[in-house]
Amino acid sequence: MKRSDKEQLVRELKEKMVGASALYYTDFSGLNVKRMTELRRRFRRADVEYLVIKNTLALRAVSESGLGGGDRLRGPTGVVVGTDPVAAAKVLTDFARENDQRPSVKGGMLDGRAIGAEEVKQLAELPSREQMLAELAGGLQSPLAAFAGALNGMLYMFVGALDALASQRESA
Repeated sequence: MKRSDKEQLVRELKEKMVGASALYYTDFSGLNVKRMTELRRRFRRADVEYLVIKNTLALRAVSESGLGGGDRLRGPTGVVVGTDPVAAAKVLTDFARENDQRPSVKGGMLDGRAIGAEEVKQLAELPSREQMLAELAGGLQSPLAAFAGALNGMLYMFVGALDALASQRESA
């Protein structure tokens, strides 16, 4: 690979790293080509990118971007780059659970802060963004629906009282 190609690759990786809110480092050893293809396919569906790049080039991109975690770039390393930290962690941990804990998580960066493998697993256990928004909307809707029901009941009582008053005046 030519030097200019390497520099271009480092620039592209640096841009992706700076624009991402989640960056996880994995050890992909033990995965065959078929499994790696399946992993990449799952990441693509979640709008997450999985990159395998030489550690020296990845280390250069990490240091140029000002992010930490370069100490985890040893051995076979795959870099997970995504904007949704929970979705990326879910895909990674679900795939690892199905494939004898491969790829293993080395750690990563979340919004500029270094995190360990355990924190990535904790992120994977969180509900998705859509699910949390749905729960929030349901929580907000429930008291409003109860309030509307109470107002509706009071309106029916008021109408019933007016009807009773009208029938009482007609009979008198």
